[in-house]
Amino acid sequence: MAEKVYPMTAEGKEKLQKELKNLKLVKRPEVIERIKVARSFGDLSENSEYDAAKDEQSAVEQRIVQIEQMLKYAQVVDADSVDPNEVSIGKTVTYTEVGTDDPETYTIVGSDESDPLNGKISNDSPIAQALLGKKKGEKVTINTPGGTFDVTINDVKTLN
Repeated sequence: MAEKVYPMTAEGKEKLQKELKNLKLVKRPEVIERIKVARSFGDLSENSEYDAAKDEQSAVEQRIVQIEQMLKYAQVVDADSVDPNEVSIGKTVTYTEVGTDDPETYTIVGSDESDPLNGKISNDSPIAQALLGKKKGEKVTINTPGGTFDVTINDVKTLN
């Protein structure tokens, strides 16, 4: 069975690599030290500090495994290799909903990089799914859980 591919920008991959390094070299040793200190308090069956440290250790180890998996199967998308007018991961797209004059701008990134409040949407989102592969000037119908709407793509830019 093929493993899942994780599309991402070069910036997103670098961010994951930094997070992994921090988890392994800083966070993991901190948690291990907290466990040692909590053990010294005695009876582990009623030791909330020990339980909290073990829970944190589990979360850190799970995130390490998740990041390692993502990096192993990372597919860095080179937006420069795609037609400059075509929407792809790593590009910023501006569109206007038909019937309005308010343009919206989003950067399409891999799912782990998404940050909608800062204009970065996941390539798995309904908006990105509708826009991917489309070109500047095209009209696109976007189906979201909140409803369907038509947009016109005004501009497509590559991240720099």
